[in-house]
Amino acid sequence: MDLYDLAEDYLSDPQGAMQTLLTTFMNMIMRCEAEKKAGAGYYERSEHRTATRNGYSERGLKTRYGDIKLQKPEFRERPFQTILFERYSRVERALILAITESYINGVSTRKINDTMKHFGITNICPDTVSRMAKELDGVVQEFRNRPIEQPFPYLIVDATYLKVRRGTRVVSQALLITAGIREDGFREILSIDLMDSEGEAFW
Repeated sequence: MDLYDLAEDYLSDPQGAMQTLLTTFMNMIMRCEAEKKAGAGYYERSEHRTATRNGYSERGLKTRYGDIKLQKPEFRERPFQTILFERYSRVERALILAITESYINGVSTRKINDTMKHFGITNICPDTVSRMAKELDGVVQEFRNRPIEQPFPYLIVDATYLKVRRGTRVVSQALLITAGIREDGFREILSIDLMDSEGEAFW
């Protein structure tokens, strides 16, 4: 892809140019991921190779710039599983929930759908909100229940208060956040819990 040509395309067709850029970048991510999982490049001879490539399959993806067509690498020995679609889908689901919160607070469905069209998402309804919320709940539970596999010499604990609906009432609850400082100096979020307060008993 020639960046100068892309810049010229952007001047005449911004959306089309962004589709081209996004398609190129995502295809590049999948090719890189396939090489890492195969243990070698496409035609590279290597004793570390664990799989051989078997061409590509076309995969469509909805984005804020419209529908794009991607080339997903395939392996002969086993299916090629890419993290790209899962991560993109998760961001999209989070986006849907953020926008549909406005719907719950009284903004019209028409205005919500008009906003979502800019992201390539259409026909938002309450059933969609409920389904997406359940899926994201699963992601949160997976994060909260994951094993902690290394020592953390230091812990940082803090809380922020959020308004939460409990039945017919809206109450203030504490979101307890625990972060650990690893031995290499990096910080990692270890847990997030919603409690009645940040009192000692809840920590």
